[in-house]
Amino acid sequence: MLLRKILVTGAAASLLLLPGCAGSAKDAASGGGGGGKSGMIPVLNLPAEVDASVGSLVNYNPYSAKPATQTWLYEPLMMQNSLDCKVTQWLATDYKWEGSDKLIFTIRKGVKFADGSELTARDVAFTFNLTKRYPAMDLAGVWNDTFGAHATSVTAQGDKVTFQFSGAAVPKFQGIISQKILPEKKYASVGDPTKYIDKNPNGTGPFKVGSFNGRRLELVRRADYWQASKVKVSKLVLEGQPDATQALLQLRSGKLDFYSGEIPNPRKAFVSSNPKLNHVWYAPNGITALAPNLKKAPFNDVKFREAMAYAINKQDATLKATYNMMHVASQSGLVMPNRESMLPEPYTAENTTLPLDLAKAGKLLDAAGYKKGADGFRTNKDGSPLTIKFSVQAGWIDYEAMADSITASFRKLGLNVKEVKSPPDTVDLAKKTGQFDMMINFVGSGCDYANGLGATLETAQIPTKSEVRGNVERFSDPAVDQAVKSLQATTGPAAVKKQVGVLAKTMMTQYPVMPILYAPARGIYRTDKAVGWPTEKDPYANPQDAILLIMTNLTPAK
Repeated sequence: MLLRKILVTGAAASLLLLPGCAGSAKDAASGGGGGGKSGMIPVLNLPAEVDASVGSLVNYNPYSAKPATQTWLYEPLMMQNSLDCKVTQWLATDYKWEGSDKLIFTIRKGVKFADGSELTARDVAFTFNLTKRYPAMDLAGVWNDTFGAHATSVTAQGDKVTFQFSGAAVPKFQGIISQKILPEKKYASVGDPTKYIDKNPNGTGPFKVGSFNGRRLELVRRADYWQASKVKVSKLVLEGQPDATQALLQLRSGKLDFYSGEIPNPRKAFVSSNPKLNHVWYAPNGITALAPNLKKAPFNDVKFREAMAYAINKQDATLKATYNMMHVASQSGLVMPNRESMLPEPYTAENTTLPLDLAKAGKLLDAAGYKKGADGFRTNKDGSPLTIKFSVQAGWIDYEAMADSITASFRKLGLNVKEVKSPPDTVDLAKKTGQFDMMINFVGSGCDYANGLGATLETAQIPTKSEVRGNVERFSDPAVDQAVKSLQATTGPAAVKKQVGVLAKTMMTQYPVMPILYAPARGIYRTDKAVGWPTEKDPYANPQDAILLIMTNLTPAK
């Protein structure tokens, strides 16, 4: 999953100079405010989940192209915190693997759909069997061989749902628990669910539709929700998809309570205007890395790549791209210090973070035969000119900032680097065709290492002419492929660590990609109405993709 970037106008920075923007909840048109006395939060204002182009064509089907909301009406089986890998029970209360090809869930009792009917294991099995008939809604890849063997059956018996796979399928767990569960009695007769217009949603979620006027969706708390005691918000208002400038204005005035998009320098732009109420937490949510094309010289030379790794001024790139909101990334490909326990000896969080060392990089290049010519630029080993085209996604301001920093540092090393800024779609096309020298790419860091770091290193994940996959740099090593295959069949912690160690050591010795910084999961929020948002000290949820879990932790501000 690629990190979303938002084009930011220069106006956002100018807001730093507008004292009038520092409003309070009393100024907000939202009608919100703390609800400590009543024990409830009257209303929270969030960005819309769908753009305004839907107009009055409202559709609450979570598998449609543009559902009015994917979060609040239909629910998943479980949720896994990508930061610490803790699994929270939701519609399922338990799971167990029997071997690596059989997964059994226990479905929660007492959960009701909005119409009052009870959720059963049959609804769960129905949902996944529907994904077999209509592959477009098979978001978990249950019925194909992507990262694990395909399923042969999904069946319900009592309160159990059993997935039987044709082979090892452990990496499918994350996708399966995330799939939204549909009521059989409503969706059994609608035909292709991805084309069905659901105007009367009947999910198990904590809210029901209050009103929708084409741009503003109001959701009302369900008193009969199965964990209603944990939901302290009476009404949610989802409206607009503000850009950075608009979001900053709305956050500062209290018209918006939470935002997970990009705002340049949020500590200065937002927090500093009211440190008591305005907060920000950027959680490490993957790695942004420099990906050279290993099918081309000189990037097919590991010594050249090692020199590149020491020539990136990661601290400078982090400052310019994130205003030091994020930390410099470990060369291991794992997020530190959270995953330090997964490193093989002798590696640690500290010694896997490579420093800028142009002198060492220069010696590596000299020894490998990449000498400087009369013009000050290094040449190929045969003395021919060496020019590197750096493909950069135009408009992705953090990528552009990183690229500028890397280019400047590489040129100090004598590498003739030239940036070529193009629309992101053009860069994606280059990923498919392999027609590039180097680019910035995303490395996954979730709890499923086969789908995360494994997707960056496995031969099977090299992009095709029609599909962008994780191994953009086109690395290939039979030992790594075997480790990823083993991860697909492994559930034991010690065995998982052993295979992850193979991947981390490969990163430290082969330098297939060069991590720059940890990619952010952004949480920008106010605490005048609600408290209990995830923070660095209490990272119970990824702020960018677990807002449903966060909702059950919010309480009224006092």
